Amino acid sequence: MKKLLCAFLSLLMLLSLSSAAFAVNEDVEGELVIYTSMYKEIVAMMDEALKAEFPNLKPGLDGSFFCQGGTGTLITKIYGEMGDKHDQPLECDMLMVAEPAFSLELKDYGYLHSFNVKDADNLLRFDYDKDGYWYPVRVCNMVLAYNPEKKDYWESKGVNIPKTFKDFAYDSTLKNYISMGDPMTSGTTSAAVVALTDKYGDEYLDKLGENKVQRMSGSTAIEKLQSGECAALMILEESILKELYDGDQNGNPVTNLEVIYPEDGVVLIPSTVMIVAEEYAKNVNTDAAEAVAQWFLSEEGQKMIIKGFMHSVLKDMTEIPYHSISTDDLIKKDIGVNWDRTYHDREMILAPWTS
Repeated sequence: MKKLLCAFLSLLMLLSLSSAAFAVNEDVEGELVIYTSMYKEIVAMMDEALKAEFPNLKPGLDGSFFCQGGTGTLITKIYGEMGDKHDQPLECDMLMVAEPAFSLELKDYGYLHSFNVKDADNLLRFDYDKDGYWYPVRVCNMVLAYNPEKKDYWESKGVNIPKTFKDFAYDSTLKNYISMGDPMTSGTTSAAVVALTDKYGDEYLDKLGENKVQRMSGSTAIEKLQSGECAALMILEESILKELYDGDQNGNPVTNLEVIYPEDGVVLIPSTVMIVAEEYAKNVNTDAAEAVAQWFLSEEGQKMIIKGFMHSVLKDMTEIPYHSISTDDLIKKDIGVNWDRTYHDREMILAPWTS
Protein backbone atom coordinates (compact mmCIF):
# COMPACT_ATOMS: atom_id res chain seq x y z
CA MET A 1 0.00 0.00 0.00
CA LYS A 2 2.84 2.40 0.88
CA LYS A 3 4.56 1.68 -2.46
CA LEU A 4 1.29 2.30 -4.28
CA LEU A 5 0.76 5.56 -2.42
CA CYS A 6 4.32 6.71 -3.18
CA ALA A 7 3.86 5.87 -6.84
CA PHE A 8 0.59 7.78 -6.92
CA LEU A 9 2.15 10.84 -5.27
CA SER A 10 5.09 10.72 -7.69
CA LEU A 11 2.67 10.65 -10.60
CA LEU A 12 0.85 13.68 -9.21
CA MET A 13 4.14 15.53 -8.88
CA LEU A 14 5.10 14.71 -12.46
CA LEU A 15 1.72 15.85 -13.72
CA SER A 16 2.05 19.05 -11.73
CA LEU A 17 5.51 19.74 -13.15
CA SER A 18 4.30 18.90 -16.62
CA SER A 19 1.37 21.32 -16.29
CA ALA A 20 3.69 24.05 -15.02
CA ALA A 21 6.03 23.57 -17.96
CA PHE A 22 3.14 23.50 -20.39
CA ALA A 23 1.85 26.81 -18.97
CA VAL A 24 5.02 28.62 -20.07
CA ASN A 25 4.85 29.94 -23.63
CA GLU A 26 7.81 27.92 -24.89
CA ASP A 27 6.48 27.89 -28.45
CA VAL A 28 6.69 31.71 -28.74
CA GLU A 29 9.90 32.56 -30.58
CA GLY A 30 11.65 35.34 -32.50
CA GLU A 31 12.51 38.85 -31.30
CA LEU A 32 10.37 41.57 -29.79
CA VAL A 33 10.77 45.27 -29.00
CA ILE A 34 8.20 47.17 -26.92
CA TYR A 35 8.06 50.96 -26.57
CA THR A 36 6.77 51.80 -23.09
CA SER A 37 6.35 54.73 -20.74
CA MET A 38 6.40 52.55 -17.61
CA TYR A 39 9.03 53.59 -15.08
CA LYS A 40 12.52 52.13 -15.48
CA GLU A 41 12.34 50.12 -12.27
CA ILE A 42 9.02 48.61 -13.33
CA VAL A 43 10.41 47.85 -16.78
CA ALA A 44 13.23 45.83 -15.19
CA MET A 45 10.67 43.78 -13.28
CA MET A 46 8.52 43.26 -16.40
CA ASP A 47 11.59 42.17 -18.36
CA GLU A 48 12.27 39.37 -15.90
CA ALA A 49 8.64 38.28 -15.93
CA LEU A 50 8.53 38.11 -19.74
CA LYS A 51 11.82 36.19 -19.90
CA ALA A 52 10.42 33.61 -17.50
CA GLU A 53 7.08 33.33 -19.30
CA PHE A 54 8.55 33.34 -22.84
CA PRO A 55 11.93 31.59 -22.52
CA ASN A 56 12.46 31.29 -26.28
CA LEU A 57 11.48 34.86 -27.14
CA LYS A 58 14.52 37.07 -27.63
CA PRO A 59 14.61 40.59 -26.15
CA GLY A 60 15.34 42.94 -29.04
CA LEU A 61 17.30 45.67 -27.22
CA ASP A 62 20.53 44.70 -25.46
CA GLY A 63 18.90 42.06 -23.28
CA SER A 64 15.66 44.00 -22.75
CA PHE A 65 12.28 43.81 -24.43
CA PHE A 66 11.63 47.47 -23.68
CA CYS A 67 12.61 50.89 -24.96
CA GLN A 68 11.56 53.19 -22.12
CA GLY A 69 10.70 56.88 -22.12
CA GLY A 70 8.00 59.40 -21.30
CA THR A 71 4.94 59.19 -23.52
CA GLY A 72 5.60 62.59 -25.11
CA THR A 73 9.20 61.63 -25.78
CA LEU A 74 8.16 58.31 -27.33
CA ILE A 75 5.50 59.97 -29.48
CA THR A 76 8.15 62.35 -30.84
CA LYS A 77 10.41 59.37 -31.51
CA ILE A 78 7.63 57.51 -33.32
CA TYR A 79 6.77 60.56 -35.44
CA GLY A 80 10.40 60.68 -36.52
CA GLU A 81 10.37 56.99 -37.46
CA MET A 82 7.10 57.30 -39.36
CA GLY A 83 8.48 60.04 -41.59
CA ASP A 84 6.66 63.04 -43.03
CA LYS A 85 4.35 60.86 -45.10
CA HIS A 86 3.59 58.45 -42.24
CA ASP A 87 4.67 55.47 -44.31
CA GLN A 88 7.94 54.30 -42.77
CA PRO A 89 8.42 51.31 -40.44
CA LEU A 90 8.90 51.69 -36.69
CA GLU A 91 11.75 50.33 -34.59
CA CYS A 92 9.36 48.39 -32.37
CA ASP A 93 6.71 45.65 -32.48
CA MET A 94 4.45 46.71 -29.61
CA LEU A 95 3.56 49.90 -27.76
CA MET A 96 2.50 50.44 -24.15
CA VAL A 97 2.41 54.24 -23.91
CA ALA A 98 0.49 56.10 -21.28
CA GLU A 99 -2.55 57.63 -22.91
CA PRO A 100 -5.14 56.16 -25.32
CA ALA A 101 -5.28 59.27 -27.53
CA PHE A 102 -2.16 58.15 -29.37
CA SER A 103 -3.82 54.78 -29.98
CA LEU A 104 -6.60 56.59 -31.86
CA GLU A 105 -4.01 58.40 -33.94
CA LEU A 106 -1.96 55.32 -34.85
CA LYS A 107 -5.14 53.47 -35.77
CA ASP A 108 -6.07 56.29 -38.16
CA TYR A 109 -2.62 56.09 -39.74
CA GLY A 110 -3.01 52.33 -40.26
CA TYR A 111 -0.03 51.47 -38.07
CA LEU A 112 -1.78 48.98 -35.80
CA HIS A 113 -2.52 45.25 -35.99
CA SER A 114 -5.97 44.07 -34.92
CA PHE A 115 -6.22 41.16 -32.48
CA ASN A 116 -8.98 39.57 -30.46
CA VAL A 117 -9.16 39.39 -26.67
CA LYS A 118 -11.75 36.76 -25.84
CA ASP A 119 -14.82 37.99 -23.96
CA ALA A 120 -13.34 41.49 -23.63
CA ASP A 121 -16.69 43.03 -22.65
CA ASN A 122 -16.92 40.88 -19.54
CA LEU A 123 -13.17 40.87 -18.88
CA LEU A 124 -12.29 44.57 -18.92
CA ARG A 125 -13.52 47.38 -16.66
CA PHE A 126 -12.45 50.07 -19.16
CA ASP A 127 -13.25 50.80 -22.80
CA TYR A 128 -11.32 49.12 -25.60
CA ASP A 129 -11.25 49.46 -29.38
CA LYS A 130 -14.12 47.40 -30.80
CA ASP A 131 -12.02 46.68 -33.91
CA GLY A 132 -9.31 45.16 -31.70
CA TYR A 133 -6.54 47.67 -32.38
CA TRP A 134 -5.91 48.59 -28.74
CA TYR A 135 -6.89 47.44 -25.26
CA PRO A 136 -6.36 48.97 -21.81
CA VAL A 137 -3.58 47.15 -19.98
CA ARG A 138 -2.70 49.24 -16.89
CA VAL A 139 -4.34 52.11 -15.05
CA CYS A 140 -2.34 55.16 -13.99
CA ASN A 141 -3.97 57.44 -11.44
CA MET A 142 -3.27 61.18 -11.29
CA VAL A 143 -3.60 62.51 -7.74
CA LEU A 144 -2.09 65.10 -5.42
CA ALA A 145 0.58 64.54 -2.78
CA TYR A 146 2.01 66.37 0.22
CA ASN A 147 4.48 65.97 3.08
CA PRO A 148 2.59 65.44 6.36
CA GLU A 149 5.74 66.25 8.34
CA LYS A 150 5.75 69.77 6.83
CA LYS A 151 2.04 70.48 7.34
CA ASP A 152 2.59 72.71 10.39
CA TYR A 153 5.45 74.47 8.63
CA TRP A 154 3.25 75.38 5.67
CA GLU A 155 0.38 76.43 7.95
CA SER A 156 2.76 78.78 9.77
CA LYS A 157 3.54 80.40 6.40
CA GLY A 158 -0.17 80.75 5.60
CA VAL A 159 -0.01 78.08 2.89
CA ASN A 160 -2.95 75.69 2.56
CA ILE A 161 -2.47 72.05 1.63
CA PRO A 162 -4.96 71.48 -1.23
CA LYS A 163 -7.81 69.02 -0.86
CA THR A 164 -8.93 69.30 -4.48
CA PHE A 165 -7.45 69.75 -7.94
CA LYS A 166 -9.28 73.09 -8.01
CA ASP A 167 -7.52 74.22 -4.82
CA PHE A 168 -4.20 73.19 -6.37
CA ALA A 169 -4.62 75.78 -9.14
CA TYR A 170 -6.94 78.39 -7.60
CA ASP A 171 -5.62 78.78 -4.03
CA SER A 172 -3.21 81.71 -4.22
CA THR A 173 -1.49 80.73 -0.96
CA LEU A 174 0.17 77.95 -2.98
CA LYS A 175 1.87 80.37 -5.38
CA ASN A 176 5.47 79.25 -6.09
CA TYR A 177 4.97 76.08 -4.02
CA ILE A 178 3.34 73.60 -6.41
CA SER A 179 4.72 71.24 -9.04
CA MET A 180 3.45 68.94 -11.78
CA GLY A 181 4.85 66.92 -14.68
CA ASP A 182 5.60 68.47 -18.05
CA PRO A 183 2.71 67.93 -20.50
CA MET A 184 5.24 68.15 -23.35
CA THR A 185 6.91 64.91 -22.27
CA SER A 186 4.36 63.27 -19.93
CA GLY A 187 1.26 61.83 -21.57
CA THR A 188 -0.46 61.34 -18.23
CA THR A 189 0.04 64.99 -17.29
CA SER A 190 -1.27 66.05 -20.69
CA ALA A 191 -4.33 63.85 -20.12
CA ALA A 192 -4.88 65.38 -16.68
CA VAL A 193 -4.75 68.86 -18.22
CA VAL A 194 -7.50 67.86 -20.68
CA ALA A 195 -9.67 66.42 -17.90
CA LEU A 196 -9.25 69.42 -15.62
CA THR A 197 -9.79 72.06 -18.31
CA ASP A 198 -12.93 70.20 -19.38
CA LYS A 199 -14.10 70.31 -15.77
CA TYR A 200 -13.08 73.86 -14.87
CA GLY A 201 -12.58 75.57 -18.24
CA ASP A 202 -9.44 77.02 -19.79
CA GLU A 203 -9.21 79.33 -16.77
CA TYR A 204 -7.67 76.35 -14.97
CA LEU A 205 -4.47 76.81 -17.00
CA ASP A 206 -4.45 80.54 -16.25
CA LYS A 207 -4.72 79.80 -12.55
CA LEU A 208 -1.87 77.28 -12.71
CA GLY A 209 0.20 79.98 -14.38
CA GLU A 210 -0.72 82.56 -11.75
CA ASN A 211 0.30 80.09 -9.06
CA LYS A 212 3.67 79.69 -10.82
CA VAL A 213 3.39 75.91 -11.11
CA GLN A 214 6.76 74.27 -11.63
CA ARG A 215 7.21 71.51 -14.21
CA MET A 216 9.60 68.73 -13.28
CA SER A 217 10.06 64.96 -13.20
CA GLY A 218 8.38 62.92 -10.49
CA SER A 219 11.62 62.07 -8.68
CA THR A 220 12.75 65.70 -8.54
CA ALA A 221 9.31 66.84 -7.41
CA ILE A 222 9.25 64.28 -4.61
CA GLU A 223 12.66 65.48 -3.38
CA LYS A 224 11.38 69.07 -3.29
CA LEU A 225 8.25 67.96 -1.45
CA GLN A 226 10.32 66.15 1.16
CA SER A 227 12.74 69.05 1.60
CA GLY A 228 9.95 71.60 2.03
CA GLU A 229 10.55 73.49 -1.24
CA CYS A 230 7.13 72.40 -2.53
CA ALA A 231 3.88 72.20 -0.56
CA ALA A 232 1.95 69.97 -2.97
CA LEU A 233 2.39 68.02 -6.19
CA MET A 234 0.14 66.84 -8.99
CA ILE A 235 1.67 63.43 -9.59
CA LEU A 236 0.91 59.83 -10.49
CA GLU A 237 -0.14 57.77 -7.50
CA GLU A 238 2.33 55.05 -8.46
CA SER A 239 5.28 57.41 -7.88
CA ILE A 240 4.32 57.90 -4.24
CA LEU A 241 3.32 54.29 -3.64
CA LYS A 242 6.69 53.05 -4.88
CA GLU A 243 8.51 55.36 -2.46
CA LEU A 244 6.37 54.08 0.42
CA TYR A 245 6.94 50.46 -0.58
CA ASP A 246 10.70 50.85 -0.99
CA GLY A 247 10.97 52.50 2.41
CA ASP A 248 9.05 49.71 4.12
CA GLN A 249 11.08 47.03 2.33
CA ASN A 250 14.34 48.67 3.40
CA GLY A 251 13.23 49.01 7.00
CA ASN A 252 13.08 52.80 6.73
CA PRO A 253 9.38 53.71 6.53
CA VAL A 254 8.73 56.91 4.57
CA THR A 255 6.76 59.28 6.77
CA ASN A 256 7.18 62.47 4.73
CA LEU A 257 5.06 61.49 1.71
CA GLU A 258 1.32 60.94 1.46
CA VAL A 259 -1.22 60.69 -1.34
CA ILE A 260 -4.15 63.11 -1.44
CA TYR A 261 -7.11 61.60 -3.26
CA PRO A 262 -8.72 64.88 -4.37
CA GLU A 263 -12.28 65.47 -3.20
CA ASP A 264 -13.26 66.69 -6.67
CA GLY A 265 -12.13 63.43 -8.31
CA VAL A 266 -9.13 61.61 -9.68
CA VAL A 267 -7.93 61.30 -13.27
CA LEU A 268 -7.62 57.68 -14.33
CA ILE A 269 -5.55 56.95 -17.43
CA PRO A 270 -6.22 53.41 -18.76
CA SER A 271 -2.98 53.04 -20.71
CA THR A 272 -3.17 50.81 -23.75
CA VAL A 273 -1.31 47.93 -25.34
CA MET A 274 -0.95 48.02 -29.13
CA ILE A 275 0.65 45.76 -31.71
CA VAL A 276 2.35 47.30 -34.73
CA ALA A 277 1.02 46.14 -38.10
CA GLU A 278 3.39 43.71 -39.85
CA GLU A 279 4.29 46.11 -42.65
CA TYR A 280 5.53 48.64 -40.09
CA ALA A 281 6.93 46.35 -37.36
CA LYS A 282 10.63 45.94 -36.65
CA ASN A 283 10.63 42.14 -36.32
CA VAL A 284 7.42 41.18 -38.18
CA ASN A 285 6.39 38.98 -35.27
CA THR A 286 2.71 39.61 -34.62
CA ASP A 287 2.10 36.08 -33.30
CA ALA A 288 4.59 36.67 -30.50
CA ALA A 289 3.25 40.17 -29.90
CA GLU A 290 -0.29 38.80 -29.55
CA ALA A 291 0.90 36.19 -27.05
CA VAL A 292 2.64 38.86 -24.96
CA ALA A 293 -0.40 41.17 -25.11
CA GLN A 294 -2.68 38.31 -24.01
CA TRP A 295 -0.31 37.54 -21.13
CA PHE A 296 -0.40 41.16 -19.94
CA LEU A 297 -4.20 40.90 -19.89
CA SER A 298 -4.18 37.61 -17.98
CA GLU A 299 -4.57 37.39 -14.21
CA GLU A 300 -0.86 36.68 -13.85
CA GLY A 301 0.10 39.63 -16.06
CA GLN A 302 -2.25 41.96 -14.25
CA LYS A 303 -0.80 40.95 -10.90
CA MET A 304 2.55 42.12 -12.24
CA ILE A 305 0.92 45.44 -13.20
CA ILE A 306 -0.39 45.77 -9.64
CA LYS A 307 3.05 44.88 -8.30
CA GLY A 308 4.27 47.80 -10.43
CA PHE A 309 1.99 50.12 -8.38
CA MET A 310 -0.61 50.53 -11.14
CA HIS A 311 -4.24 49.42 -11.08
CA SER A 312 -5.66 46.44 -12.95
CA VAL A 313 -7.99 46.69 -15.95
CA LEU A 314 -9.76 43.41 -15.06
CA LYS A 315 -13.30 43.62 -13.69
CA ASP A 316 -12.86 40.72 -11.27
CA MET A 317 -9.49 41.84 -9.90
CA THR A 318 -9.87 42.87 -6.26
CA GLU A 319 -6.15 43.22 -5.56
CA ILE A 320 -4.85 46.79 -5.52
CA PRO A 321 -1.41 48.39 -5.57
CA TYR A 322 0.53 48.63 -2.32
CA HIS A 323 -0.97 51.21 0.07
CA SER A 324 -3.63 52.29 -2.43
CA ILE A 325 -7.43 52.26 -2.26
CA SER A 326 -10.09 50.26 -4.10
CA THR A 327 -9.91 50.54 -7.88
CA ASP A 328 -13.70 50.42 -8.07
CA ASP A 329 -13.89 53.37 -5.65
CA LEU A 330 -11.43 55.31 -7.81
CA ILE A 331 -13.54 54.60 -10.89
CA LYS A 332 -16.52 56.18 -9.11
CA LYS A 333 -14.42 59.33 -8.52
CA ASP A 334 -12.92 59.43 -12.02
CA ILE A 335 -13.23 62.84 -13.69
CA GLY A 336 -12.71 61.21 -17.08
CA VAL A 337 -10.63 62.23 -20.09
CA ASN A 338 -11.97 63.08 -23.55
CA TRP A 339 -9.49 60.99 -25.54
CA ASP A 340 -10.86 62.12 -28.89
CA ARG A 341 -10.17 65.76 -27.94
CA THR A 342 -6.78 64.81 -26.53
CA TYR A 343 -5.93 63.35 -29.94
CA HIS A 344 -7.41 65.93 -32.31
CA ASP A 345 -6.56 69.02 -30.24
CA ARG A 346 -3.06 67.88 -29.20
CA GLU A 347 -1.24 70.92 -30.59
CA MET A 348 -3.73 73.36 -29.05
CA ILE A 349 -3.55 71.56 -25.67
CA LEU A 350 0.24 71.70 -25.62
CA ALA A 351 0.53 75.26 -26.97
CA PRO A 352 0.41 76.97 -23.53
CA TRP A 353 3.36 74.84 -22.38
CA THR A 354 5.72 75.55 -25.27
CA SER A 355 6.97 78.90 -23.98
